[in-house]
Amino acid sequence: MLKTTAKYHLGQILRHRKHPFRGVVFDVDATFSNTEEWYASIPEDSRPAKNQPFYHLLAENDHSYYVAYVSEQNLVPDETGEPVEHPDLHDLFGDFEDGRYPLHFNLN
Repeated sequence: MLKTTAKYHLGQILRHRKHPFRGVVFDVDATFSNTEEWYASIPEDSRPAKNQPFYHLLAENDHSYYVAYVSEQNLVPDETGEPVEHPDLHDLFGDFEDGRYPLHFNLN
C-alpha cells in the first residue's frame, strides 16, 4: 500500500524551483491525478514521478494569474514574506497573515 504525506499545506505560499512563479496551495492530491495528456506534454527529461503529492496553486508570475498543478519535487517555500495577488484568493482564504492565507472554512 502506498502512503504519501504532503510536505506543504493549504494556504502556504510556494514557488517553483525552476520556473518564475509562485502561488498559494488550495488543494493537494496524494499522487498524480491529472490527465495522461497533460503528463505526456511535459518533456520526458523533466517529467516528475507520479507517486508523490501534486499541488493545486493559485499562481502568479510577472504577467498573469492562473491555476498551476505542480509536483512536490518542483516546489519550495516562498521566503519573500510577500502576499500573492491572485484575484481568486479571497474566494477561499482570509487575509494574508503570518506569511500564509487562512481558510475561510473547514474542508472535508
